[in-house]
Amino acid sequence: MSHEVQGIVARAVGQPVSLETIIVPDPGPGEALIKVQACGVCHTDLHYREGGINDEFPFLLGHEASGIVEAVGDDVTEVAPGDFVVLNWRAVCGDCRACRRGEAQYCFATHNATQKMTLTDGTELSPALGIGAFAEKTLVAAGQCTKVDPAASPAAAGLLGCGVMAGIGAAINTGEVGRGDSVAVIGCGGVGSAAVCGSDLAGAATIIAVDIDDQKLAWAREFGATHTINAANEDVVERIRELTNGNGADVVIEAVGLPATYEQAFYARDLAGTVVLVGVPTPDMKIELPLIDIFGRGGSLKSSWYGDCLPSRDFPMLIDLYMQGRLNLDGFVSETIGLDGVEEAFHKMERGEVLRSVVEIG
Repeated sequence: MSHEVQGIVARAVGQPVSLETIIVPDPGPGEALIKVQACGVCHTDLHYREGGINDEFPFLLGHEASGIVEAVGDDVTEVAPGDFVVLNWRAVCGDCRACRRGEAQYCFATHNATQKMTLTDGTELSPALGIGAFAEKTLVAAGQCTKVDPAASPAAAGLLGCGVMAGIGAAINTGEVGRGDSVAVIGCGGVGSAAVCGSDLAGAATIIAVDIDDQKLAWAREFGATHTINAANEDVVERIRELTNGNGADVVIEAVGLPATYEQAFYARDLAGTVVLVGVPTPDMKIELPLIDIFGRGGSLKSSWYGDCLPSRDFPMLIDLYMQGRLNLDGFVSETIGLDGVEEAFHKMERGEVLRSVVEIG
């Protein structure tokens, strides 16, 4: 049996997305059918539409999602019908060299559903990040589902599926921000604001938010920034040093993905400090730094992929903090929209008007 549902499809590079009927098969072995409740509109979906990920059109967009397990295939034990889950795009294999050494967050053999969702004419769809959640239902690998407290708001919980987890994890998991640390976050959109939030959760004493948009800096204040710098008006490196007793920050998180801002991050850290790159660069970007500076400053230069998270460990913990009122996930939800509002949500995101538009379904 298959399911006819409505979903958002990107058919060609740079073309507006369309709401179309898609065919979702029943789950096979190791798969789960999810009734999607909410899905955030993330920059990655826009990258897919613009051809910035690959050229495997048409794409079924959406990946930052929560929903209810409707059915599971054979051999699925992680979740059961009726479970409220947050979807993730890295279902760990449990058997690769990273998993075997107890570092499943670095799994080198993550996987997705085997069966394909299609258009009504049989054209196979490429689901964004193996999820495709701008749809009433979607098919994923069961390992992409993490059961969390069903009392959580679907719109807020789903944001852990990508951007918010990436930012919080960049601070806590990758940057290892600790009590009393100084942190600077360059770029304060959804991911950067989440890095500010994560730094606050970790007990950082000084949290410096950097952006060229005063609205984003105001949002960062709401998530725990103690100081803000408008990079259009001030020298970022000099100002961060001024705010850290002339030393630079213990941890600098770059959430833009540009060579210029990465260089700022490199020079704005303290000696032996840590730089975390969580902003996603394009393949053509290059950076040139004096090798003697890399050697002489010591410390760590790290990249953070998905916040180095392990969904089975991190999602339930963060949802618990949210339910206790200690993690403001609701603050990331700028607006809720229907499936037919995705294209306009892309434009709002490009204009910097929202942290997250969230599609609510059903």
